[in-house]
Amino acid sequence: MGIIIVVFFILILIIAASCIKIVPQAQALIVERLGMYKATWGTGPHIKMPFIERIAKRVNLKEQVVDFAPQPVITKDNVTMRIDTVVFFQITDPRLFTYGVENPIMAIENLTATTLRNIIGEMELDATLTSREIINTKMRASLDVATDPWGIKVNRVELKNIIPPSAIQEAMEKQMKAERERREAILKAEGEKKSTILVAEGKKESAILDAEAEKQAAILRAEAEKEKMIKEAEGQAEAILKVQQAKADGIRFIKDAGADQSVLTLKSLEAFAQAADGRATKIIIPSEIQGIAGLVTSLVEVAGKEKEE
Repeated sequence: MGIIIVVFFILILIIAASCIKIVPQAQALIVERLGMYKATWGTGPHIKMPFIERIAKRVNLKEQVVDFAPQPVITKDNVTMRIDTVVFFQITDPRLFTYGVENPIMAIENLTATTLRNIIGEMELDATLTSREIINTKMRASLDVATDPWGIKVNRVELKNIIPPSAIQEAMEKQMKAERERREAILKAEGEKKSTILVAEGKKESAILDAEAEKQAAILRAEAEKEKMIKEAEGQAEAILKVQQAKADGIRFIKDAGADQSVLTLKSLEAFAQAADGRATKIIIPSEIQGIAGLVTSLVEVAGKEKEE
């Protein structure tokens, strides 16, 4: 009897433990009572009634990512291509998600393919290849409206890859190659043009600097020549001034010494001798010197005789 009581007590503990449910963060539990929807349990501990209530579904409330396989689509200009998409969605209503659609992921995939065909069918190939952002925006808006009754919110849609036919891919590659070659030629031509301009500017600058240097050299030579002439003229003027000063000092010295008429006459003869030694071809002798010429001759003769004796 004791064993039965222990077993019964353990069984009650197991049942009680199974009735206590703790819902973790970012999850929700759908509870049914006798097969009917009872409640949606959020984060935290909960207690369910045994035998008549059950956990119908555990719902993940985190943002989820689904990568769908490439879907064949036809553009407005009848070009068939394959596009694979990536959908980012989040469950906002666990009840609608549980009871709204049988297979939500498959439903989103089919809805994505249908919406993509409708959008691409209104665009040409070139617009399709260059308008990914526009396509993403249109698809997100359409899918968000369509999945709202399922308790799903589509946050964004991305075109992962656009695969055109092989012939168009080859043509596009050739076009891209031609475009690269054209840009390369343009860049090369621009580089050569800039190089030519730089060389010309360098030569121009060099010519300007040479001309400026020659100008400065000419100015310096002219200033040096001018300075030389000024110095020579100043030297000559100073020499003449000193000669004249010396003569004036000599005359003043003779006058201050009280020289008689004979000394002055001799000084006049010295001046005459210096004039005779010059380059003049015609000499005018003053009358005073002519009068004393004979006297000088006599004095010379007397001086000679005295020397012989």
